[in-house]
Amino acid sequence: MLFLHDVWVNWFEGEENGYNVCHFHEWRKEDSVELLDQVPLLKVQSPLFDYIENDLSELPKTLLESVFEKSYIRKNHERRKLEYCFVVTDGIRIIAVDTIGYSIPVRKSRLIPRQEQLVYEMVKDVKAEEYEFSNGSLESTKEYHILSLPPQHISGLTRKERQLKQLMFMALDQLKGLQNRAEIAYWYTEWNPRMYNQIKRMSFEEIWNMLYNETIDGWSENHLAFCEKMIKGQPFFEKLWEMENESKVN
Repeated sequence: MLFLHDVWVNWFEGEENGYNVCHFHEWRKEDSVELLDQVPLLKVQSPLFDYIENDLSELPKTLLESVFEKSYIRKNHERRKLEYCFVVTDGIRIIAVDTIGYSIPVRKSRLIPRQEQLVYEMVKDVKAEEYEFSNGSLESTKEYHILSLPPQHISGLTRKERQLKQLMFMALDQLKGLQNRAEIAYWYTEWNPRMYNQIKRMSFEEIWNMLYNETIDGWSENHLAFCEKMIKGQPFFEKLWEMENESKVN
């Protein structure tokens, strides 16, 4: 088995989507970075890597058994074992995983560039391991939805833009739940004032679909202004907005 040493990790907990596990250039000063003293390195086939990176489903039992208590973390000059922690790659992408004792990839992290380069060199001529699933397949229950947007609608955005876009869609999801035609008409007019007359005879569903389809792609100054208006007066959303706008990248 291959091992990495002195690996810096920045854990993102409970993230089912790989696009929210930030690469090194998006790490922030307030992030909690830890040092893994030793961690196993596994090379797997791309379908399994996708499954680990973009889901929170059960990991193969054979994989977990192979890495059991082979990782150590260094904290305050103490060296402590981790039950199921490893770095995995398909030779193209790399991610670190810690299950915190469970059988799903609860915490995920990217590596710093120097260590990524080391991983590529270490696995260059290594054959990908095959791990058996108890059900015999990579079946996943994962579905994308308004609170877990498909990657194509997040691609190319910065960490701040991703977070604010997800905040905006949390507010939109709340709006959808109200099923109030006057409310949705008001907010659609805020987004696209030129359509004020056209939407007068439209139903809630028709206006909602237009608003969703027009806001789902990309991120712009228009998105930013719309998000700020939507969350105004809602303490929880306002707190998330404030935290995101105060954060600084290293």
